[in-house]
Amino acid sequence: MNGRQKHFDYIIVGNGLSGLQLALALAEDSFFSNKQIALIDKEEKTINDKTWCFWEKEPGKWNHLVHASWDNAFVYSSKKTINLQLHPYRYKMLRSIDFYKDTMFKLSKKNNIHFIIDDVILVEESQGSTTVSSASNVYKAGHVFDSRINNSFYSESNQYTNVIQHFKGWVIETEHSIFNTPDAFTMMDYRLKDGEQTTFMYVLPVSEKKALVEFTYFTPNTVADATYDVFLKQYISEILQITNYNITEIEKGSIPMTDFPFEKYSTEKITKIGTAGGWVKGSTGYSFKHTEKKVDTIISNLKQGKPPSTGLINKRFKFYDKVFLKVLHDENAKGEWLFERFYSKNTIETMFRFLDEDSTLWEELKIMYSLFSFTFIKAFFKTL
Repeated sequence: MNGRQKHFDYIIVGNGLSGLQLALALAEDSFFSNKQIALIDKEEKTINDKTWCFWEKEPGKWNHLVHASWDNAFVYSSKKTINLQLHPYRYKMLRSIDFYKDTMFKLSKKNNIHFIIDDVILVEESQGSTTVSSASNVYKAGHVFDSRINNSFYSESNQYTNVIQHFKGWVIETEHSIFNTPDAFTMMDYRLKDGEQTTFMYVLPVSEKKALVEFTYFTPNTVADATYDVFLKQYISEILQITNYNITEIEKGSIPMTDFPFEKYSTEKITKIGTAGGWVKGSTGYSFKHTEKKVDTIISNLKQGKPPSTGLINKRFKFYDKVFLKVLHDENAKGEWLFERFYSKNTIETMFRFLDEDSTLWEELKIMYSLFSFTFIKAFFKTL
């Protein structure tokens, strides 16, 4: 970037999933070729800090970056095994470092894209432009896309329903071929749980000798780091029956599953994006494909002269998420029952369309009927 340039058409604060997907969409559309776009982040993206997984039909936009993919999934409850044939969908795993490198390489070729390493501390809307401030610099833009979570989330979150998806995973390698069905993965395994809580194992085999094994909680509170290790060791030993393995990578994360109204913090000249914009699916924590869809909406809005945040949040699905969250929060032990019913009583197409927020009202009624119970009815009316 020219050191003297401090004014841009668009500024994107944060080079995470939402910021980079948005920047790439702007860069690839000739409509914005004359727009000056800055991406501001306090650090360079040089490490694999997370793994994203998603389902989609072919052809996939990100296939050149997919680390592994599967046509079949298993859900294990304490009572039954559910085999999910995913066709016409495919479940895919993408490492963040591959996404960062690929996206930044493409963006670096564009003369109108500028990367700035700086720590943004304030974004303010003013007449005519918006100001982005760090400790030592001030930048201006016609519109700012801000991925920083508003402080109100931390101070007011107790007024909303909050469940935390927190997890720790090990990438393990074995000497011999253990994972004989690398085309199938374990979406949820409830055979080993931490008490009467919604906890499960998630297993993604990337080859016959290598897999990501992750212990996940959907609970209102987090746990000590050593707790994950206890269950990971026990699951690998007792369920997978693996005695000799090496841990080659460790992944840990925490994702807010909440009905907090992030979207209300978008204004005429500032659009909240990513987690800060409510783009993480409240009932599941999935975000990758939701981000892709919301970026497409933003691009369409900009080209039509509409406020970028127009139509980003579907109130009907936000209500469904609130009901799911209410069940998980108030009766956390029911999580196994809830997901077992969801995956055993509905078709793949119906479930994935529902989770992608593409379903019809009739499909949504079928989903609700499959989960019909006193617990769900209570949650429904509490949400109302």
